[in-house]
Amino acid sequence: MPRYFFDTDDGTSPLIDPEGYELPDEAAARWAALDALPDMARDKIPDGDHRTFSVSVRDANQEVIYAATLSLMGGWKKRLRK
Repeated sequence: MPRYFFDTDDGTSPLIDPEGYELPDEAAARWAALDALPDMARDKIPDGDHRTFSVSVRDANQEVIYAATLSLMGGWKKRLRK
């Protein structure tokens, strides 16, 4: 089974995947990358309302074969009462 590497960036901490994952094909790697983005956003929501999350997928030859980005833009529409 082919090995794919998922490099991520949450806007503050880029991470290079040194080990990778065995997946059936490039389509499965794409789905895994897309699936990772909401989890990254959920983990960082307490850190702010404006963040960009990205993931890129490398194949066994270290070539980037897929990349995706998720932007989180949030803001209060009404001031909170203290």
